[in-house]
Amino acid sequence: MPANLPDLSLLSAMITPAVLISACGTLIVSTSTRLGRLVDRVRELNTLVAHLSTQSPSGNNRAQRTEYARQLVAHARRGQLVQRGLAALYVALGCFVAAMVSIWLVGVVAVAAAFPSGFGVAGTLALLYGCLLLITEVRLALKSVNEEMQFVLHLPESHPSEQGD
Repeated sequence: MPANLPDLSLLSAMITPAVLISACGTLIVSTSTRLGRLVDRVRELNTLVAHLSTQSPSGNNRAQRTEYARQLVAHARRGQLVQRGLAALYVALGCFVAAMVSIWLVGVVAVAAAFPSGFGVAGTLALLYGCLLLITEVRLALKSVNEEMQFVLHLPESHPSEQGD
């Protein structure tokens, strides 16, 4: 048997966390983009609310304010989910990096053989938790968009006298 076989098995063992590190990185980038888009939408809603406050009150105006308030509440909840999801993904990333380092340590120093598995399991659980949070956030985002579409589609019907002549 070749003398470098233990080195190859050590390298092979380190590849699994590396793949999971890459997956976490991709999820972190896409989730950060989601957070950025959420912040942009909240800023847009704030501008719309400020604009409405300069207009004279009307039925449409009140309905729009109510709708914008509903959207801001939904976006606040989404923001919490995205933040917690990002935190979980960063924890998973850290655990997978720790697993990779501990695999190397076990291979070189032959101590604490349970550490790589522990870090791997912790990283996997954090990754799962982050994914569940992001699934919840996507569902909330879709619900909010659907409610916004319903509001916009029914706005002319609810106040027909306030449409332009």
